[in-house]
Amino acid sequence: MNPTSDLEFDAEPPRYRCTACGNLTRFEVTVLRRTRAFHHFTVGGELSIEDLVVLDEEYESVLCRWCGTGSSVVVIQSEQIEPDQTEPDQTEPDQTEGETLGAESGV
Repeated sequence: MNPTSDLEFDAEPPRYRCTACGNLTRFEVTVLRRTRAFHHFTVGGELSIEDLVVLDEEYESVLCRWCGTGSSVVVIQSEQIEPDQTEPDQTEPDQTEGETLGAESGV
């Protein structure tokens, strides 16, 4: 039984960038989510979750997996990332880009 197999979320999750090391791809995100859903069990006991509605969602922390910091992680717009850019460049990070998301900031 895999109760999360049918879960879909309408909202696109935010993209992040670590201004300390340039990471764009690896983050540890802690989210507290309150949902309402229809649980449909088959006669055989298999669960299918349908009509999922997110009632409340709170990002508690975002940490960079490369350098471990949370204070240097910022939210970026998808259009700020070039389509083929998967690894950070070696240039100096821009401190004014995006909103800072410290581990204790409640994101």
